Amino acid sequence: MRNDHASLTDRYRGAMSTVLDPALAAWLGANADALDADPALASSLLPRLAGGGIFRVGVPEAHGGAGGTIVDAITLLAEVAEHSMTAAFVFWSHRTFIEYLLHSPNEALAARLLPDLLAGRLAGATGLSNAMKYLSGIEQLQCEVRPQGTGVRLDGTLPWVTNVRQEGFVVALAAAHVGRGRPAIFAVPHDIPGLVRTPDLDLVGLQASSTAAIRLTAIDLAAEWELHPDAERFLPRARPAFLGLQCGLSVGLARASLRAAGACKDGHGHVLAPEIAALTAALDGHCRTLLDGVADGTFAHQPARHFKVRIALAELASDAVQLELQARGGRAYLREHTDGFARRLREAAFVPIVTPSLVQLKTQLARLA
Repeated sequence: MRNDHASLTDRYRGAMSTVLDPALAAWLGANADALDADPALASSLLPRLAGGGIFRVGVPEAHGGAGGTIVDAITLLAEVAEHSMTAAFVFWSHRTFIEYLLHSPNEALAARLLPDLLAGRLAGATGLSNAMKYLSGIEQLQCEVRPQGTGVRLDGTLPWVTNVRQEGFVVALAAAHVGRGRPAIFAVPHDIPGLVRTPDLDLVGLQASSTAAIRLTAIDLAAEWELHPDAERFLPRARPAFLGLQCGLSVGLARASLRAAGACKDGHGHVLAPEIAALTAALDGHCRTLLDGVADGTFAHQPARHFKVRIALAELASDAVQLELQARGGRAYLREHTDGFARRLREAAFVPIVTPSLVQLKTQLARLA
């Protein structure tokens, strides 16, 4: 059972389409379990996504994009998440980094990096999860810089970064200035001396997401790699896209499970039809709030409203997966009959801990209250 969500973004769309490329959708559907359980497809995932044109969505044509807005990118990410959380998580990291460049005053850096990012030749990684928690007063920045010649010397750690491909990446981070000034935002290329990428983290799922830790030791970074001189001005403007794209993870997962639950005609899908319909309606309502809040700028000025939507969507995704389990019954526990359910169960366990986690968001809401 699937509601038609196309109407949710009609008012925001231009001439471009946010329908997922059929060939890419077929590849994601055929490889979703492998992407979750095996790192072997990590090297081919980003080029496959780029081949479907998804990174150009919401990027101005003047920068090599397809036009539209970040709302179009959120809509498309949710479609990817219906097929594969691993692919959607890589999409989130890569597309968020692209968004940082689009909002950076460093136009020269954007012009240099965007062609390779949009084509999937270079991986973009958002290392700003720590910075978003810093912005909310949850933790201190884990990187610091001090003046060094015409640039800076950078030290620190990023314990969990996605889309740091072995073939090459650039990662965004926030670093505190030692002794002076506000924290700043930098982009750091993978091949700079002093940067160490650990082996992939041994995750329960998301194995093809190229997720690792980054260690930075005495890195001499030229001024040309600064994305923004003031993190406390930049981060609030970047947060709606950062969290909005994250919300797409929950939306896609919820849709996939609700559709699967409704399709269980030989199980209990018909008995659960009222609950499936209720969750579908709730999902539709939260999607409207999400897309409206990002599109009209509300979330930039009222982040608590965005936090509440992110929490509600994550909880709804979990409820949808549990409803799918009830609809499938005991067959859901048999490997030959899971049809992606076991993967979605792992994905539902991941959504609440994506930084900022639901606990961190609820803590921040309690402070604001």
